[in-house]
Amino acid sequence: MFNSIWHTFFFDPVYNGLVFFIDVVPGGDVGVAIILTTIVVKTLLLPFSLKAAYTQMMMKKIEPEMKEIKEKFKDKREKQAEAMMKLYKTAGVNPFSSILLLFIQIPIIIALYFSVARGGGVPLPDINVDLLYSFVPVPDIVSMLFLGLVDIAEKSWFLAFLAGATQFVHTRLSMPAPAPKDPNKTEPDFKGDFARSMNMQMRYVMPVVIFFVAYSISAAIALYFFVSNLTAIAQEYVVRSKGYKDHMKDGPDSGSNTVAVKD
Repeated sequence: MFNSIWHTFFFDPVYNGLVFFIDVVPGGDVGVAIILTTIVVKTLLLPFSLKAAYTQMMMKKIEPEMKEIKEKFKDKREKQAEAMMKLYKTAGVNPFSSILLLFIQIPIIIALYFSVARGGGVPLPDINVDLLYSFVPVPDIVSMLFLGLVDIAEKSWFLAFLAGATQFVHTRLSMPAPAPKDPNKTEPDFKGDFARSMNMQMRYVMPVVIFFVAYSISAAIALYFFVSNLTAIAQEYVVRSKGYKDHMKDGPDSGSNTVAVKD
């Protein structure tokens, strides 16, 4: 059953998409085919991506209310959770949307890796015709050299650096800056310190992790991360400037997001 799901929804579509674009692009450039396949994948995931970007933006806007709720119910976990859920509902956000988007992409990344590295049992540049859909032709030329320079099946410092750099830019755009430590507060602020620490790790450690992961696996995955991050950055600007402008005017932003919960 798992094998059927894997091939039906992940591996076969990604593999066929790659082979289709390899046949279409000049010179059968696998790297260009990966870029086009990534764009198709990101287009299909666009509703999830926009929702995640919108959630990140709204989480920044309701941060004062979240802090107020945490302070008000710091010793009452159930009431704090209830107030938080009401606030999320009022703001129209799902705090788990970003995690959902990540989990959807993981099998796609794995499928892309095996498509390039093994091709379902036949490594590129050979084509496993048994996996092709009826409308996908077998390419006459398959070039593993991206733009004639980078072997897409090998490691690439340059593409890994681009993946890490664009991850850094996207993280800075999507994550709110950490709240500064209150110099007048004498009591230990463990929650605040933890939040600032996590924020710093996401901002600076995650791009480094993406760099090493992208380099360790292959240039194909580095290229996927790079293109994926570029589209995520573009989506972030769309959401900020146009994407949800009318929705925010008539929706959560039209009034206060503060939720009152009886103590």
